[in-house]
Amino acid sequence: MTRSGQKHQLEGLLALLLFGVFAVCLMAVLLTGANTYRALTDRDQAAYDYRVCAQYLAARVRQADRINGVSVEDFDGRDALLLREEIDGADYVTYVYVDEGHLKELFCAASNEVSPADGEEIMPAQSLSAELSRGVLKLSLTTQEGREAELLLSLRSERGAAA
Repeated sequence: MTRSGQKHQLEGLLALLLFGVFAVCLMAVLLTGANTYRALTDRDQAAYDYRVCAQYLAARVRQADRINGVSVEDFDGRDALLLREEIDGADYVTYVYVDEGHLKELFCAASNEVSPADGEEIMPAQSLSAELSRGVLKLSLTTQEGREAELLLSLRSERGAAA
């Protein structure tokens, strides 16, 4: 082979090597970007779940804030927020509690016998603790990711809440 033929092969090999380095760098940048995007969307989803849990609980309590409308009771071994209301002369209660990894809500007549499994799943959650003292409701909800949402709500009804 002549000297110019070897030079031509080396130039081709160098161009191929340069293309390979470029392709590897491009893949590294794309994978880094994809991982960063995934981490950001996971963080945003966790923040969204946290805000939605807190806003849901606050809205439910505000809707039921009337004399003896809000109370905290034991519901089959777990804390439950009880929201009472009267519709057409009949008493109804809404239980808000955590069961089997979900925040649940159960609406029924106050006289009905119910169990935690009867509730509708609202969103994933680990636990809910509730405490009511002198018209101040303290709610602590642990989200599925382990983040704790803590709310202090002052009940504005005339005589406060049912203790």
